[in-house]
This record gives sequence, structure tokens and C-alpha cells, in this order.
Amino acid sequence: MNKLVIFSVFVVASCGLAYELIAGALASYLLGDSVLQFSSIIGAYLCAMGVGSHLSRYVKDRVAERFVDIEILVGLIGGSAATLLFIAFAWSAAFRALLYALVGLLGVLVGMEIPFVMRLLNERKAEFSNLVANVLTFDYLGALAVSLLFPLLLAPRLGLMKTGFLFGLMNVGVALMTTYVFRKEPGFAARGRWLRGGAALLLLLVGLQASETLSGWVEKGIYADEVIYAASTPYQRIVVTRWKDDLRLWLNGNLQFSSRDEHRYHEALVHPGLASLPWAKRVLILGGGDGMAAREVLKYPNVESVTLVDLDRGMTELFSSAAELVQLNQGALGNSRLRVINDDAAKWLEQSEELFDFAVVDFPDPSNYSLGKLYSVSFYKLLKKHLAESGLAVIQSTSPYNGRRAFWSVNASLVEAGWRTWPYHALVPSFGEWGFILAGRTYRPPEKIPVATRFLTPQVLDSLFLFPPDMGPLPVEANHLNSQPLVRYFQEDWARVIR
Repeated sequence: MNKLVIFSVFVVASCGLAYELIAGALASYLLGDSVLQFSSIIGAYLCAMGVGSHLSRYVKDRVAERFVDIEILVGLIGGSAATLLFIAFAWSAAFRALLYALVGLLGVLVGMEIPFVMRLLNERKAEFSNLVANVLTFDYLGALAVSLLFPLLLAPRLGLMKTGFLFGLMNVGVALMTTYVFRKEPGFAARGRWLRGGAALLLLLVGLQASETLSGWVEKGIYADEVIYAASTPYQRIVVTRWKDDLRLWLNGNLQFSSRDEHRYHEALVHPGLASLPWAKRVLILGGGDGMAAREVLKYPNVESVTLVDLDRGMTELFSSAAELVQLNQGALGNSRLRVINDDAAKWLEQSEELFDFAVVDFPDPSNYSLGKLYSVSFYKLLKKHLAESGLAVIQSTSPYNGRRAFWSVNASLVEAGWRTWPYHALVPSFGEWGFILAGRTYRPPEKIPVATRFLTPQVLDSLFLFPPDMGPLPVEANHLNSQPLVRYFQEDWARVIR
């Protein structure tokens, strides 16, 4: 009997950490700034667990029944939390309030679990030193197991909703197992616990089965347009929507492009630099897993090879297999001149010895610290080692209007890394004014664009390098890994826009 109770510690520890990770990941997906979200949620959760541990002392008797009741409650609340939060984000302004209310409530309930287990074992005359050692050992092992499984298997394969329901079922399973163990104990009301546990089990099974339908319904509320593709990868939530002839890509709820005007962005990204290098043969693209930048690069017959490094295999596979998206990037990811490498860009640069004539750096905006490192002085120094003497790099650098300090911080980082820079901007209707920075040793604007374009001409190109006063340079810090002021600039600049 004691062994079963000890095993329950492993399960409840796994479930408790899983709910914490689900809340942190979901808040990061929907609100951005993963460091802030995880820090605040972990802090609130641990504080609530302390409150729960304290409150457990006021339960004087019928501990086994209270433990079963708590497991059923934790299973129902924790199992459905991700679904409730997605619904609140789509249709309510109370998302943050609900997020911290659920985190706090779950923390209090989870904080009561281990004290109750220890009291149950103590009632069975377990030696105190062995009791504490066994409980804490299985508590930590359970936390280790889920901390490894969550990012590697559960979140990318099942998604947050299914993962929540799965762990909810595990909590209810512990409740039913405990009911079975104590069913013959004097005064233990087993019948009521069987009924409650069975009802909770049924509800969670229905939720698990319907999670795909629920996910599609919620995403329709979030994105408004028809969702034609949605998947979670180990790195992000990928959603593609359609409204009439407009396809839109969203990563973690942030718009990446609209098919109606993405040509403006990608032509401005690639051609000002590459058109000035008629001798360029080897091109590197970092990010750009949608293949749109590659499409523009591959228009140049002098380019013999393109290496595209994108972390997310799910992204490159989607844009090389889905018919509508392949049509949009003109089959660039399947072109014989292009090779796709799914790896971390910084790690790949550190290991590679290849040199390139032109580099396109097309990462998502530096909205958090994991992305901010790819805009750092050290990253640009590393990139510089892979560029030919007369080569150029171009960096997408967020909006110089809405994210003015962030834009000029990217420029300052490149300068500190030893580059000369040529900042410019273009109007992309879906985003507004968008910024780019060419970097290298020398640059002469091309007299013509030698490939077919829909937006960019030499006359338009000249105007892109002119900055009006409200987008002009500001005194800002370069982005170093230790402090990453760029992330702060970005968050503060865009917060004013969102308000």
C-alpha cells in the first residue's frame, strides 16, 4: 500500500510541473516575452504552493478523502486550463486575470498534495527519515521526467490542450487509485469518490477527444479568417489563414506575412543588396523558412548555390509540401540550387567554415531574449567571418517608425561588430514602414534591378535610403548578450503602438 502511495507522488509531481509549463508556454505564445511570462508564472505558482502547504495543516482528519478530492479538482482545473485560457484570449479581455487565477488556484491545491501524502504514510507508521527521503526522491524524479518530456515530445506532438487533458487524466487516475487503496478503511466514503472520479475521468476523456476540434474553433476566434493549417512544433505555433485570395502566416499569434503584399517585403529585403553583386555565386539565408526570400534570390542566374538555415523543420516542410504555399514561394525550397539545413543559426555558423558572397538574415523580430541573441554584437561578429571580402549582408530590423529605438539598436550592434551599414526602409501595407540594414565593407546601389520585380525599381530603391525626422537615428545602446537592451527597446516601443 505504501508503495502505491509513494508512486502517486511521482505522478502528482509530474502533473504539477506540467500545468506550470503549460501556463508559461501558453502565455509566451500569446503574449510574447517568454522570460517575463515564465518568471511571473513560476513565481506566482511557487508562492501559491507555499500557501497550499500552510493551509494543509488545518485539515485535521479524513486526510485520504481530502487528498482524493484535491486530485480530482487538480485534474479538472489543470486539465482544462489550457483550453479555458485559449478561449479567454479569443473572446474575452480577462485573459491575464484568468491566467493568474488558475495558476494561483492550482498552486494552492498542488501545494497541499505532498503534505497530505506524508501524513498518509505517517499514519501507516512509516519511519520518518525514510518517509521524507522517498517522498522527495519521487517528487524530484517526477519533475525531471516531465521537464524533459514536455519540450521534446508533449508540447510539439500533442499541443498544449491535449497535454493538459492528459495530465488531468493522470491526476484523476491517482484519485481513483487512492480510493481503491483506502476503500475498506473505516469511515472512508468510497462511493462518493468513485462517482466524482468517474465523472471527472469522463469529462477529461471527452476534452481529450475533442481537443483538435476545440483548437480549431478557438483559433478561428483568434485569427478571424479561415484557418487552413495549424500545428505546434518544438519551437512555435504555426498557423496559416485564408481570406479570399489572401494567405497569412502567423507564428505564435504574430503575423509574418500577407500574400497580398509580401512581395514588397521580400523584394526590399533581397534586391538592394544582391542586385549590386552581379558576381555573387554563394548566398546564405538565415531564417526565412517560408522560402520567400529564397524565391527572390533564385531569380539571379549567377547564383550557383543557396544555403538556407532555419531552426524549425516543421516550417520548411510545410512550405515545401503544401500546394498553395509552394505556389507562393514558386517551389524555392525544392530548387536544385538550394539546400535546407534545420539547425540553430548561431550554432551552425560556429561549426561551419563556409564563405558566402551575400547573406540574408530574416529572423522574427527580437521580441524575447532567445530571439534577441540573434541580433547581438557577438552574432554579427560571427556572421562577418562567413562573408567574402566584398560581400554584403542584409538584416530585417523591425519598423523604424513603430520600433524606432529597436531599429537603430540593430544598426548600432552591427557598427560595434565592425560593419559599415546602410539602413533603409520600405512600406509594406500589412505592417507599415519596415526597416532593413545592409552591412559590409563597401556598397554601391545598383543602377538597375536585373530580375523581374513587382515593387522595386531603381527609382524606388533610391528613396528607400531616405529617413524622415520621425524615423531618423537615435542615441541607443548596441545589443550585447549580457543585457540585451534591444529586447527592452522593442517591447517598450511596440507596447505604445498596441495601446
